[in-house]
Amino acid sequence: MKTYIYPENLKASAKLWLWNLRDFAIIFITLLISVFALAQTGALIPLAIVLLYAFLSIRIQDTSILDFILYASRHFIAAQQLYIWRDSYSEKEN
Repeated sequence: MKTYIYPENLKASAKLWLWNLRDFAIIFITLLISVFALAQTGALIPLAIVLLYAFLSIRIQDTSILDFILYASRHFIAAQQLYIWRDSYSEKEN
């Protein structure tokens, strides 16, 4: 078997700047459509949705911004946290 210099021996996903290639293609195509919609109707909502998707799909070390927000909300909101408080002074006496 050949070993390649490309990251992870040709198993890494293709990236273009901060996005996966698939996300970049989606962003580019929908950006064109939203700019045409803005020129024809003056609606900013499609452009705002595309920019929000572009921000949330930024990937840094295989974790996107959306994944990080989901992990953080799961940790701080959804997951049960268990804290056990002990007094170190009372444990020393026992």
